[in-house]
Amino acid sequence: MTAAMVLEDTDWHEDAVSTIVALADCYSLITSDDLRHEMRPAPHPNHYGAAFTAARKLGYIEPVGYQTSTAPSRHRGVLRTWRLKYNEGVTE
Repeated sequence: MTAAMVLEDTDWHEDAVSTIVALADCYSLITSDDLRHEMRPAPHPNHYGAAFTAARKLGYIEPVGYQTSTAPSRHRGVLRTWRLKYNEGVTE
């Protein structure tokens, strides 16, 4: 008997960070609910938070507050809100 092959979505994390940056560029505040609406499902529920942490560490976004989730799977749980990080002193 052979073992079933597991197909992993190895590009999900990079796609999620790119989507987070695009969402933050379009909207004043974003949450993981927004990412859930825009992206395919994550391989694991913890991946949403990891993607936001990565985007923060890369300097793209910053936390600004909290709100309640509208996703049924989150049961009105608390979500952090994020915004695009503006680098002070940078002129375009």
